[in-house]
Amino acid sequence: MPDFSIEDQYCGRIAGIDEVGRGPLAGPVVAAAVILPRNERLPEVLLGELNDSKKLSVKKRDFLFELIMGCAEVGIGAASVREIDRINILQATYVAMRRAVARLPQCPDQALVDGNRDPGLPCAVETVIKGDGRSLSIAAASIVAKVVRDRAMTRLAVRYPHFGWDGNAGYGVKKHMDGLGIVGPTLHHRRSFRPIAELLGILS
Repeated sequence: MPDFSIEDQYCGRIAGIDEVGRGPLAGPVVAAAVILPRNERLPEVLLGELNDSKKLSVKKRDFLFELIMGCAEVGIGAASVREIDRINILQATYVAMRRAVARLPQCPDQALVDGNRDPGLPCAVETVIKGDGRSLSIAAASIVAKVVRDRAMTRLAVRYPHFGWDGNAGYGVKKHMDGLGIVGPTLHHRRSFRPIAELLGILS
């Protein structure tokens, strides 16, 4: 379970940063930067229940999301499908992370970034492999990014019901692929990703 052991190595305002949505065939990539309070403002339940968002149920993520948004400093950034196709998904992820940090009330003193690459932030950075399972701040960021992106894909699913985005968040599962076979790609599909490029005849 994540804790504050990595954060405890630093002084000042420590932001956990994570992204969601690198793998899907549709939709934006979303990043969050979260600075958790380290005092009585932090709800006790977060100490015991924050974890990698992928290991939590939708109900638990939504519950923790509301707690995080109520007590923490939060910045949310995204990179659009058009940006993903123009600069590639890795660089778009870095753009989303930089935007998330820029939307914090104040630049952090230290960022803990999930993964092994520095996205080029305007502060000191430590990369943390599998950080969402090790750092409470990164775990909180993973939950915020996941909930924000999933809700965005659920809204898009109302307009594009063939793909099941409210259940698969744009990943290339059977219902999504079946929908592509029926109605073809939308403007929310990533044309630089091979399955979409092949459907459009960009790749043979």
